Amino acid sequence: MSAAYVRRYYGVPAKRGVRVTVEGRPGVIVSFPEQYIGVRLDGEKRTSRCHPTWGVEYPEPTELESK
Repeated sequence: MSAAYVRRYYGVPAKRGVRVTVEGRPGVIVSFPEQYIGVRLDGEKRTSRCHPTWGVEYPEPTELESK
């Protein structure tokens, strides 16, 4: 799958490089494995595979427009 698929199917503003919070832990989107998002949580060496809508908080749309 791709970032475009995840954005379209789940209706989320997921893009590589966007900072998100997953279950209260900050991190950055680094990949799109299958229908998930790959998030590198701050302080971790490995990428976590996360469902795009479960426990993920995205920045406000105005913050995304500047990227």
